[in-house]
Amino acid sequence: MISMKKCWRCKRIFFLYLLSICVFLPLILLSERLKHVLYLGKKEFVEDLPSIKYRRDGERLSVVETEGDEGLKVPDLVVYRDGSKENPKSNNSSGNAADLLGKNGTEQKVEEESKQNPQKILSTPSGRKEQSSLTKIQHDKSIRSQPQRVTDEKIKQIRDQVIRAKAYLNFAPPSSNSHLMKELRLRIKELERAVGEASKDSDLSRSALQRMRTMEATLLKASQAYPDCSALVAKLRAMTNRVEEQLEAQKSQAKYLVELAGRSTPKGFHCLTMRLTTEYFALHPEEQNFPNQEKLDDGDLYHYAVFSDNVLACSVVVKSTISNAMDPEKIVFHVVTDSLNLPAMSLWFLLNPPGKATIQIQSVEKFEWLAAKYNSTLKKENSHDSRYTSALNHLRFYLPDVFPQLHKIVLLDHDVVVQRDMSRLWGIDMKGKVNGAVETCQEGEPSFRQMDMFINFSDPMVAERFDAKTCTWAFGMNLFDLHEWRRQNLTAVYHKYLQMGRKKPLWKAGSLPLGWITFYNQTIALDSRWHVLGLGYESGTARSEIDRAAVIQYDGVMKPWLEIGISKYKGYWSKYLNYDDSLLQQCNIHE
Repeated sequence: MISMKKCWRCKRIFFLYLLSICVFLPLILLSERLKHVLYLGKKEFVEDLPSIKYRRDGERLSVVETEGDEGLKVPDLVVYRDGSKENPKSNNSSGNAADLLGKNGTEQKVEEESKQNPQKILSTPSGRKEQSSLTKIQHDKSIRSQPQRVTDEKIKQIRDQVIRAKAYLNFAPPSSNSHLMKELRLRIKELERAVGEASKDSDLSRSALQRMRTMEATLLKASQAYPDCSALVAKLRAMTNRVEEQLEAQKSQAKYLVELAGRSTPKGFHCLTMRLTTEYFALHPEEQNFPNQEKLDDGDLYHYAVFSDNVLACSVVVKSTISNAMDPEKIVFHVVTDSLNLPAMSLWFLLNPPGKATIQIQSVEKFEWLAAKYNSTLKKENSHDSRYTSALNHLRFYLPDVFPQLHKIVLLDHDVVVQRDMSRLWGIDMKGKVNGAVETCQEGEPSFRQMDMFINFSDPMVAERFDAKTCTWAFGMNLFDLHEWRRQNLTAVYHKYLQMGRKKPLWKAGSLPLGWITFYNQTIALDSRWHVLGLGYESGTARSEIDRAAVIQYDGVMKPWLEIGISKYKGYWSKYLNYDDSLLQQCNIHE
C-alpha cells in the first residue's frame, strides 16, 4: 500500500514536471525572440529617422511656390554596392569615415560610376536603404543651397488690375451709377486695402489672392461691356501721360525743396549766433582782442583764409586744420564774415582758441574799397540767390586786395574738413601759375565737370577765347600765388567778365564758371589726394578714397550740419565739434 502511494506520487510529480516544461518553455523562448525582434525594429527605426526627416523637409520645401525650375539642379545619384569597399558601413567600421565627408576617395569613385550607369539600382534591402537615404540627403542639400527668390509678380498683377479697372471707370459718365461701375469701385477699394504697403508676394494674405480672382472676373464683365480695345488703349495712354506729368511736377518740387533746405540755416544755429552775440557785447573791450596779431603779415608762416557766416562750419575748418598740423604754431587763419555774424564768430574763437595757432576775425564791411569799386557788380537785379548777391562768395576774386602783404595763401571753403598736415602745399612749384587746384575733368569720376556744362559756348566771343575741352578744376581748397596774381592783374580780368555776363547769359550761376575763365591757363593741377569732393550729394565716393584725402569737401546742398546731410559722411565733420558744450546744449544742437 505504501509502495503504491509512492508510485502514484512519483507519477504525479513527473506529470507536473512535464506540464511545467510544456507551458513555460515556449514562453521563455517566445520572450527571447521578442527581445531580438524589438531590438532590430528599434535599430531600423533609428536608421530610418534621417530619411523621414529629409522626406518631411522635402515635402515642406515642395510647398514653396517658385517661378520655374531652371535654377534647380538635379541631385546626383549615388549608388553603393553590397559587399564593396564603397559601402558606408564597412568604411565606418574600418575607421575611414572622412571619405564620406569630402568629395574624394571612395565617394568620388562611386559618384563617377553612378554617372556612367545612372539606371543601375541595387535590389538588396540594405542597398535600397542606403541609396534612398543618400539620395534624399543630396537632394535636400541641393534645394537648400538655392537662394529663395523674392518675387513681386502678384503685386504687379494686382496693380495692373487696378489700373485697368480705373480705365473702365473712365468710360462711364461721372454720374453713372450702374451695377458694373459700383462693382468696379468696390473691387478697387478691396484690392487697394488688401495690398496696402506690401512689396513682395509673401506679404499678401490669402484674402488678397481671392480678391484678385474676383477682380479678374469683374474685369471680364467690363471687357464684355466695353469691347472697344482702341478706346481702352487711348484711355491708358492718357492716364500714363497724366501720371508722367505729375511725376515730373513732383520731381521739380522735390528738387526745389532740397535746394531751399540747402540754403537755409538750422534754428539751433540762429540760437547759437544770438547767444554768442549777446555775450560778446557783455565783454570789456580789452577782452575782445585776439593774441599774436603781430603774425598776421608774416610771409614765412602758413596762411589760410575762410570766408563764411557759419560759426560752427568755420570752427570745424579751423580745428581740423590745426589738429592735423605738424607745426600748429606756424598757422595763421584769416576768417572773414559779415557784420551781423562778426560778434558771434569772434566770441566763439575767444571761448575756443585755436591752440598755438593765430586767428584773425574780420568783417567784409571793413573793406571800404570793395563797396566803392566793386559793389555794383556783386549784385544781380531780381535775384535772391546768394551765389549772385553774397559779397563773401565773390570775395575770393579780390584776395590780393584783402591781403596786400602776403605772397601765398590757401583758400578753404567752409564746407571742408582737413585730415592731413598741409605744410607741403607751400613747397609746390607753381611754375608761374596763379592757382593750384585739383582737376575735375576725369570722365567717370563723381566730380566730373566740363566747361560747356556751365559756360555758353554758343556765344561767338566765348567760343573764340576759350576751349570747351580745357580741363576744369574745383574750388574748395586752392593754393594762390598772390604775387603772380597781382602781376597779371587777374582781378581786373574777373571784373571784365562779370560785367559782360550782366549784359547777356554767358554762364550759369555761381562763382565756379567765373573762376574757370578768370584763371584760364593760369591753373596748375594738384594731386587728386589733396582734395576729394562729393560728400554733399550722392556721389558714390569710396570710403578708402575719403580716408586717404588731405581735404574732403561737402560740395552740394546736403551739408553735414543739415538734416538732409548724408548720414554716412557726417561723422568726418561732427568729430571736430564738442556737442557737450553748454552753448550747443542750450541751443539743442546735437550730433
